[in-house]
Amino acid sequence: MWAKLNPDGDAIEEIIVNTKDMLVDGFNYPKGLFTLWTDAQRLAIDIVPVTTTGSHLDTAFYVEKDPTYAIASDKESVVRTIGEKDSDKTLSDLKTAAKLKAQNTASNLLQGFGWLAERKVTADVDVPSDVLTFMAAIRTDHTNISTAINNASDMDAFIVLHTDSLDSDGEVDVVARVNRWTSDADAKAYRR
Repeated sequence: MWAKLNPDGDAIEEIIVNTKDMLVDGFNYPKGLFTLWTDAQRLAIDIVPVTTTGSHLDTAFYVEKDPTYAIASDKESVVRTIGEKDSDKTLSDLKTAAKLKAQNTASNLLQGFGWLAERKVTADVDVPSDVLTFMAAIRTDHTNISTAINNASDMDAFIVLHTDSLDSDGEVDVVARVNRWTSDADAKAYRR
């Protein structure tokens, strides 16, 4: 990322995200100036690199302010600041979306076993107990996840539901509640 400064170097005329041909002071420069030229060569035509400070917020939960840009004191770069929180997303909207995601996940996990129910109705062949156990567990998981989402009293509690727990080595030891579903290991052989 680069910035085109005015000739005095005290104002940003343009933020350049992608390489492109540039018209500067009546001269056309090919986009190669961004990849083949040095910073010093670009500085001669008032194009400087942009460095970034801060880190992105998790936009699943927060609305991030637009980045700000400031010319460095030496006028040889521009500093882009990101990661400032504008506001929290609406908890009720997040809960609705999370419960819909849980419903879709449950449906997807159960998909492929319907043929066993049809077979039971049309040919009176029992559904394997592993499949019945798995399907019941998924329904229970869905209920528990939806209840946890409903019970989240504030944004912090809601975020905890989406956060894995890590052990002392930085490895996941407890999967976030909204992502913790029963394994289909015993039933997957019957999935179609």
